[in-house]
Amino acid sequence: MDAQVEKVVNALRKSMLDNEKLRQQNAKLVADATEPIAVVGMACRYPGGVATPEQLWDLVVDGRDAIGAFPTDRGWDLDGLYDPEPGTPDKSYTREGGFLYDAADFDADFFGVAPRDAVAIDPQQRLLLEVAWEAIERAGIDPASLKGSRTGVFTGLMYHDYGLGSSDGCLVCGRVAYTLGLEGPAVTVDTACSSSLVAIHSAVQALRGKECNLALAGGVTVMSNADMFIYFSGQRGASADGRCRSFAESADGVGCSEGAGLILLERLSDARRNGHNVLAVIRSSAVNQDGASSGLTAPNGPSQQRLIRQALAAAELRTADVDVVEAHGTGTRLGDPIEAQAVLATYGQDRDEPLYLGSIKSNLGHTQAAAGVAGVIKMIKAIEHGVLPRSLYADEPTPQVDWSAGNVALLADARPWPAVDRPRRAGVSSFGLGGTNAHVIIEQASAEEPTERTPVSRVLPWIVTGKTPEALAANAVGLSSVDASFADIAYSLAATRTPFEHRGVVVASVRESAAAGLASIADGTNHAVARAQGLTAFLFTGQGSQQIGMGRELYDTFPAFAEAWDAAIAPELA
Repeated sequence: MDAQVEKVVNALRKSMLDNEKLRQQNAKLVADATEPIAVVGMACRYPGGVATPEQLWDLVVDGRDAIGAFPTDRGWDLDGLYDPEPGTPDKSYTREGGFLYDAADFDADFFGVAPRDAVAIDPQQRLLLEVAWEAIERAGIDPASLKGSRTGVFTGLMYHDYGLGSSDGCLVCGRVAYTLGLEGPAVTVDTACSSSLVAIHSAVQALRGKECNLALAGGVTVMSNADMFIYFSGQRGASADGRCRSFAESADGVGCSEGAGLILLERLSDARRNGHNVLAVIRSSAVNQDGASSGLTAPNGPSQQRLIRQALAAAELRTADVDVVEAHGTGTRLGDPIEAQAVLATYGQDRDEPLYLGSIKSNLGHTQAAAGVAGVIKMIKAIEHGVLPRSLYADEPTPQVDWSAGNVALLADARPWPAVDRPRRAGVSSFGLGGTNAHVIIEQASAEEPTERTPVSRVLPWIVTGKTPEALAANAVGLSSVDASFADIAYSLAATRTPFEHRGVVVASVRESAAAGLASIADGTNHAVARAQGLTAFLFTGQGSQQIGMGRELYDTFPAFAEAWDAAIAPELA
């Protein structure tokens, strides 16, 4: 081969290698941009006394209604506020909604907040602090271990009405990041009713873009005043009894409610590698805008259709690949028919089995900036249990919709969600008052290969801790209802919980034998207080151990040794 031919061959070889390298790089970029995002933790507060995702599931699967009377501890003029006549200025013709009646409660000492400062902090910030801590802990991660980590916080918020001057939106995400020491992006989103779902979309994008390794995402709503009830009453858009009758013939308007919810997200590959339990997977998400529609606050059907198709395309799914849509479904005579028709025109086409349609707003009311994440938590629990809960008030569908235009069925009754040859999938929708729409497709996580384990009966410790004696007792009581294996609980308590000052330990081999020990922690008889600054010291004699208590005799005999020992084991007492 002459030199010229060899030069050409080498150039071609290099070009082919470069092309292959570019192909691999492009494939990695595409994979990173579309990697499924794992939900590894969840926590929430919603009306009806809901304080956990499990309680939220119980509420919806039991078909309960969480709507109640206006709260009496917020300084509202309840008698002067009410007027049954729609349209009366500065009045509300409804006096019910979905409320967090304990929204003012806050364990300030737990988060190192002075009592005077705690009163000044917007209750929305306080709620999110508690829910953030719980979401991380429920993922099997010690929240204290995330200090300095690239963990993001993406929060939906639409109210800035707390009267003590701490309602700036930036402080909602900022307070969580500051308190937990998180150094990823911290962003507050205000797109009104779609805020929490847009926040989840933003968190997904940030994780795929490697801006953070974990992300808290969701939203919060606490109404410090009654302005929203007055607004919707003035528009004649409020439900007379505060209930959202989603897609029902009896729908008469929106019922305003409160809530808080966060999910902890992680790239699926990282979650698997880190051994985190994957509750579900976010397959895709999409956000768009109504644009120049018929009105600033009027929903836009074609935009909603484009949104759904955008989410399906991003997930590379067909309409028939999604089983259920958790709808926005506010119960208004304008919005519900538009949304239903958009679902019929998209998910309702090209499928043999019906697309099931429901909304958690029929149970909770419209929790506004916390609404989308409530639907996400509901669908994740539905995937887990294989059940589609019924949507209240849906026995008689609204006649304003041509339900024959597509294969869509309202969830007037609960239905089993059977396992098939693909993952269970759900779409979740949220539409903002200003026209910003969001849709998320959630998917059942693939089962991991089971690890062969030899059954073994061994004694293990359950280490229970709390910042106060009361918290220690409450944690001991709470353990009695945890649904997990004895060994898994022992591991989680030892390896994934912050070791607070007040502690108790139960040593047993089975759950039943731990009951007495937990009771002794709860009543205070099994209780130790660790010195916050205490250290552990060991004395090595260099000669073996000739007699028990050699170190104590040394301590009692030589003051210099005693002083050095005290400095090592308890420097604050030295």
